[in-house]
Amino acid sequence: MKHEKGNRLSIEPETIEQIAQPATLERVPGTGDRYVLNFGPQHPATHTTIHLVLELDGERIVKCTPHIGYLHSGFEKLAEHHTYDQYVTVTDRMNYISPIANNIAWHTAVEKLIGIEITERCKYARTLIAEMARLQDHLLCVGEATLEVGAMTAFVLLFNIREPIMDLFESLCGARFTTSWTRTGGAMADIPDGWFDGVLAMCEKLTQTIDECHTLLTRNPIFMERTCDVGVLTTEEAINFGWTGPVARASGVLRDLRKDEPYLAYPEMDFKVAVASTGDVYGRYLVRMEEMIQSRNIILQAIEKIPDGEMNVDSDLRIAQANKAEVYGSIEGVIHHFESVMPNRGFSTPISEVYSAQETPNGELGFYLVSDGTSQAFRAKTRGPSFLHLQAIAKLLEGHTISEVVVTLSSLNIIAAELDR
Repeated sequence: MKHEKGNRLSIEPETIEQIAQPATLERVPGTGDRYVLNFGPQHPATHTTIHLVLELDGERIVKCTPHIGYLHSGFEKLAEHHTYDQYVTVTDRMNYISPIANNIAWHTAVEKLIGIEITERCKYARTLIAEMARLQDHLLCVGEATLEVGAMTAFVLLFNIREPIMDLFESLCGARFTTSWTRTGGAMADIPDGWFDGVLAMCEKLTQTIDECHTLLTRNPIFMERTCDVGVLTTEEAINFGWTGPVARASGVLRDLRKDEPYLAYPEMDFKVAVASTGDVYGRYLVRMEEMIQSRNIILQAIEKIPDGEMNVDSDLRIAQANKAEVYGSIEGVIHHFESVMPNRGFSTPISEVYSAQETPNGELGFYLVSDGTSQAFRAKTRGPSFLHLQAIAKLLEGHTISEVVVTLSSLNIIAAELDR
């Protein structure tokens, strides 16, 4: 290369040939014209670190082999080296699209292990915030999925309404992304004054946004052509693959832990479970759109019914963290705070084991805890929904074309941080 006057750059013809070498595919030995294409792990359309090895016959996918493990998070092992309250920061990183739902699921499991009952106010607050996390997750999932098929307007509409939710989480706990809001027996802080007004304004705008997106997408011939009969999984197959959440309900699996194994304040809520029968990308879109409407209804009911009172269990139990007024005003409060937050301290748990699961935005998020009586888990295993959903990717993609890889992945909403162990 050689520089000319100003900022112009002259490239010699032989250099152009070197730079513009076409991308090559690796031919599969003994298969005629079949080639292997590496899709990811660092590909814009995979959104995170997912690696798909695609064997192609022309543009048709003959074989798909997924590979995981590029993040090396080790979050299950980390649970053995953190107290139960410290570990909440790790749950933020599992599903970073709706981290506060992970916080709630984790501490519900810890509370089940200890055998304590949280306050009524905390039950309603966690229910409300879990549904806001569902909106947060679904808005991103549907928004980026529509972007993959060229629907830029719908993407902008959905992200515009997602922004107030992020602002509300920031005012709740001081962080938009790594929330770490819950604590054993309650939360880091109560709901701030005026916060419900912001939630009500968001719900009103959400209704309008969803109606606009239905107008843009639901009967749009181009969108339907790209999503109908793509990535189909039958009801029986979805059950066999261990699918849960909206992707399973889009295949006709009528299961929702909020109804089937109710927890928190869900028994007091009136809502419907969204189910489809097509099992394709279009069905998953419709289910998530309806779930957002139902989440809005739950949020409005929770705001109306949430009682006054304490957010945390009685501090005399030495399980919930000390009230700040106690910490700043008494030596007992300082000692309680010290015991709660220092490494290798905290409260002890019974020698026991427990499994607790919740209906998070992507499906059943479960924690299996084994306690040896100390302040840390002896073992902690996580049932992340993405880990089970990805195992069906070969079944969904084989027989389709390369252009359908992206839209199928988007409909599953795979979060790579949930995959690694």
